[in-house]
Amino acid sequence: MVADIKALDKIIKETISTIQHSKEQIYCIAETARMECQRVEEEIKEVKGQLIKIINEVNKLELDERTARIRLMDVSKDFRSYNEEDIKNAYERAQLTQLKLVMLREEEKTLRFKRDHLEISLKRMKDTAKRAETLVSQVGVALQFLSNDLSGVSEKLTDIYDIQQLGISIIRAQEEERKRVAREIHDGPAQSMANIVMRAEYCSKLLEVNPSMVGNELGSLQQLVRQSLQETRKIIFDLRPMVLDDLGLIPALKRYLEDYKIQNKLIVDFTLIGSEKRFDSSLEVAVFRIIQEALTNIKKHAKAKHVFIKMELISNRINVSIKDDGYGFNTANTKPQENGSGYGLLGMKERIQLLKGGLFLNSTPGKGTEISFYLPFEN
Repeated sequence: MVADIKALDKIIKETISTIQHSKEQIYCIAETARMECQRVEEEIKEVKGQLIKIINEVNKLELDERTARIRLMDVSKDFRSYNEEDIKNAYERAQLTQLKLVMLREEEKTLRFKRDHLEISLKRMKDTAKRAETLVSQVGVALQFLSNDLSGVSEKLTDIYDIQQLGISIIRAQEEERKRVAREIHDGPAQSMANIVMRAEYCSKLLEVNPSMVGNELGSLQQLVRQSLQETRKIIFDLRPMVLDDLGLIPALKRYLEDYKIQNKLIVDFTLIGSEKRFDSSLEVAVFRIIQEALTNIKKHAKAKHVFIKMELISNRINVSIKDDGYGFNTANTKPQENGSGYGLLGMKERIQLLKGGLFLNSTPGKGTEISFYLPFEN
């Protein structure tokens, strides 16, 4: 990923100008939202005042309406004391009061709806104003970051690209590991378990037909179970050595090296300087995985016959050296490649940097490779 620094600077300056313009627009949106909030608050205050007035009128009119109904009932019951005109007036008064009450209630309902709608709008506008203010602040931070440091943009972008590719490589490696584990489980324990089920069914039937042969079949079945258990433990160890959690770094590493020697037919000399002890889990996993990655690279690329590993445990850090007599390579060409190679070393560097350690690489074509690293720890 190569780009001219001037072109990158130009792109970033144009980006800064665009972001600055966007920041001003967002600020205008925030100001408009704040002004609109003030206007709506005033309108809500006015509507609430009208609503209180209407509610008081409705309460008063309800009393009048009740009085009018009572008057109408009294007049309607006593025709001797009241004439036709009195009955008509009482009826018209009750009807008019009811009509006014219905109209006021409708007006009250309309005002309540308007008030609720305005309060919802006010809440949304306040949220908009708050988000706009937050966005203005965030954009300001971005502008400050971009404006203060334009140097080394090409190198930074290259590092970002490498990290992205490392992420892709990790995902690809995870998928490949899943495929490998699934294949190993399918070809190993899964097949064995299916065989165990069939043999168990055979033993069950044999028990009815010829019990004397069941003992031999059970012996074979036990052997098959042991084999399946051994295969399962191997898969578990490859995924995450339980001995690493139970006993610590050194026992897990020794077991791994024994398996590594047998599988790859290499001579591996392991030297430990210092007393064995437990470390923080993250430190133990890091050291184990770094050594594992280095040995994987030796298996894939070095064509070595002899590997020397030296681990030194001192008061406040772990020193590790891994040396082989393989082909070696030009250390200037350690950048990750498009074909996916080179990310193992980058992953080792990333892991070591996270734990504030250091890594050193020394290799010459035809003279082997030496990788050494250290990781600090607190007692």
